[in-house]
Amino acid sequence: MTVLDYRLVDVFTSQPLSGNSLTVFFLNRPLPDALLQAVTREMRHFESIFLWETPDPHCFRARIFTMEEELPFAGHPVIGAACALHAERFAGTPEVALRLQLAERGVPLVSRRGGGHYSAEMEQGTAVFSGSVPREGRDEVLAALNLRPDDLVSELPLEVVSTGLPYLIVPIRKNLAEARIVARDFDRLLARFGASFVYVIDVPTLEGRTWDNDGRVEDIATGSAAGPAAAYLVRHGYARPDLPLVLHQGRFLGRPSQLIASVDGEHMSVRVRGDVAPVGGGTLDLRNSPLL
Repeated sequence: MTVLDYRLVDVFTSQPLSGNSLTVFFLNRPLPDALLQAVTREMRHFESIFLWETPDPHCFRARIFTMEEELPFAGHPVIGAACALHAERFAGTPEVALRLQLAERGVPLVSRRGGGHYSAEMEQGTAVFSGSVPREGRDEVLAALNLRPDDLVSELPLEVVSTGLPYLIVPIRKNLAEARIVARDFDRLLARFGASFVYVIDVPTLEGRTWDNDGRVEDIATGSAAGPAAAYLVRHGYARPDLPLVLHQGRFLGRPSQLIASVDGEHMSVRVRGDVAPVGGGTLDLRNSPLL
């Protein structure tokens, strides 16, 4: 493949130029890791997703890359890819069931077309709670996030929750605008508690923030964190099971987004959905790339 077709979509919004932008690439065969990583860096989105067909016309292989690494799972690329596939391959139907096969798991989805945008819902899996930060470690985590102990919702734990990526959920009641990663080696701090990333959530307003672990790039809307955050709130009695929970993100980047999650109260299985706005598309000409 010397020319790669792609579609640009904005995820967790019904309006273009809002939400979390995403590049969805359509491949006709797998390509080398180094090339996929280089293409993702070229596009400079938080993540890009690469798709190719399987014998099942409703199932597609998928790989997700950030500018630094491949991810085993991420929410906004999966939601965005489902809607891009709907528009590209199933334009004649208002609703389509799909499955994206990642390296370690398959993700069932349903995409629906409405008006000038799409909406997709994914089965994110069962929430796994793998432990809380000991009381003596709380202050270290808070200091690393430019927060103070009185910013916390005091009765709630700092807890690691995963539906594919383990997030350390940090529940606060104020000063979300002040939150940021200010510590070096923040990834090592998270690893001590079994987390890969952090999600700071203002519990009264249901607004969250997360970053890459260097603290240089804030994510606009994080589907892989929405599920764990919703499960966390249900488990601790701050949200009702089996009802949609609307989470907000992206305001501090000027791209407000809404992520809707629901949690099965019996099994703690999670669904996450969001709107997707098509923005455009094009091709990358890689005929002279040394990586091919």
